[in-house]
Amino acid sequence: MNPSLSKVVPMEPTCCEPLWETEETRIFRNSVRRFVEAEFAPLQDHWRKRKGPEAEAWRNAGSAGLLLTDVPLEYGGGGGNFANEIIVCEELASAGVHFGSSVQGIVARYILFYGSEDQKRRWLPEMARGNLIAAIAMTEPGTGSDLPSIRTTARPDGDHYVINGSKTFVSNGSLANLICVAAKTNTEVAPFRGISMIIVETSDLPGYRVGSPLEKVGMQAQDTCEIFFENVRVPKANLLGPSEGHGLVQMTEQLPYERLTISAKALATAERALALTTEYVKQRAAFGQSIIDFQNTRFKLAECKSAMHIGRVFLNDCIQRCITGKIDDMTAAIAKLWFTDTEWKVVDTCLQLHGGYGYMLEYAIARIWTDSRVQRIYGGTNEIMHEIIASTL
Repeated sequence: MNPSLSKVVPMEPTCCEPLWETEETRIFRNSVRRFVEAEFAPLQDHWRKRKGPEAEAWRNAGSAGLLLTDVPLEYGGGGGNFANEIIVCEELASAGVHFGSSVQGIVARYILFYGSEDQKRRWLPEMARGNLIAAIAMTEPGTGSDLPSIRTTARPDGDHYVINGSKTFVSNGSLANLICVAAKTNTEVAPFRGISMIIVETSDLPGYRVGSPLEKVGMQAQDTCEIFFENVRVPKANLLGPSEGHGLVQMTEQLPYERLTISAKALATAERALALTTEYVKQRAAFGQSIIDFQNTRFKLAECKSAMHIGRVFLNDCIQRCITGKIDDMTAAIAKLWFTDTEWKVVDTCLQLHGGYGYMLEYAIARIWTDSRVQRIYGGTNEIMHEIIASTL
């Protein structure tokens, strides 16, 4: 095996300079790239074996400025915008690194948009430093994308909520000490009205339990688990928003942001797969010639290259829209659907061009293939994306 096949593959610049790219963002990208290459990429085998990173990795990421990049400086963040967050997502994906910084950013966004001033100043600076590791707990064993049907309850009891229930597929769950939980604070009203978002601080919290790391098809280096609440008491002051019952609206408002981060990771991953495969087919020979010299190989790669080019232009437009506050549910759904579907097609094509070696986990393309499959599921399944888009017809 050629060791270069597992190296970090920087993305090629596109022919058109995006509006959101500035000298400042280019400097930031170079800084993130250097950190990821030196600190995180070499640890991927280790993280895969232990099913996630250590807490120290979070503090290192905080010190390097990778966390809460689009949170204002006054709350300890990087003071940037959505472009900075996308750059972190892209550089991690380009290096084949699975690290839950985007989840950290999503939880920070909930706190920033719906939290009180006290909540922002209490939690955001520590999240930016990596001392607080965040997770978001929406999905339950029996609900999936059907958020109104969640069963976890937060029963009011004096100045506390008593939380009971369980959540699954929780990214960062094993290490998380700050969890944004979707729970029903009122079971007597319509499902979409009774859900609230509550921040749970888990350190030494009676009744809170973390399950074993989940055995996944891919993304072995990403910490994912199930969590349980049994009469867990949380102060009412940890409610996000001015009153109960706004949780579903809050989730709906923030899902476009999450779906665009997924889209960015999907494109960067597909670009990495294409770069690795192009290098491989130039080196590998069959029937006396390089695989790249076969017309089928060149045409397949040309199709992948075309999709990546079109995708980069579309993503740049989506990023610019998000920065200016003009992103909408439909566009985010289209992005999530198209990028993750295209990622899977490109990665699968690239694996095929590796032949039998493509199925060997020592080759990066095999890990990319297994890791990519879940992209069409989380953040709202692509079937749900079809429904969102179809509703606008």
